[in-house]
Amino acid sequence: MVEETQTKGEATRLAVEDAAVELFMEHGYHATSMRQIAERADLALGGIYNHFKSKDEIFEAIIVDKHPYKKILPLVLKAQGENIEDLLKNAMQTAITEFGREPYYIKLMMIELVEFNGKHGALLLKEIAPKVLPVFEKIVKTRKNLRVTNPAMLMRIFFGMVLSYFMTDMIMSNSMVGVLMPKNPMDIYVDVILHGVLKTKDEG
Repeated sequence: MVEETQTKGEATRLAVEDAAVELFMEHGYHATSMRQIAERADLALGGIYNHFKSKDEIFEAIIVDKHPYKKILPLVLKAQGENIEDLLKNAMQTAITEFGREPYYIKLMMIELVEFNGKHGALLLKEIAPKVLPVFEKIVKTRKNLRVTNPAMLMRIFFGMVLSYFMTDMIMSNSMVGVLMPKNPMDIYVDVILHGVLKTKDEG
């Protein structure tokens, strides 16, 4: 009997999260009320408070429960490459592809940055960092000629590379500027992140 109650409770929580995501996408966080979330989830207002104390708690749950990293991370961790360039290209390609399948989350991230000044980032990193940091620690220990030898900094650079590429691609892909892009923008992006914009003396 307890198991059935827990299952029903979890289903209700997910229904609330789904309803909240839709409303946050439509109206933004601050313009969405708990009553609206309850109505969209087909619940009485009091029913929500049995599972969430506040709208902020709903948003935190969404950040953790619906983040695409749960699908992306295992795939990224399996990325292979004979050198650091190939490894990062393969990992980035995987992350970009999977992010593209969950475009709503980029919008949620914008809400997080604009309306919350990124305060939930620590919560997300608490989930992600213990699983990702060991990968970058291994890279630092096994890959030669790295200018960045701090695993946490290397992780930050990788996340920044993926997010900045994805967001600029969203903006430019259907624009006049998008037409001017080369056929291999991701390869160039990774190369610039790794080596910079300026040519080396050997490259002339």
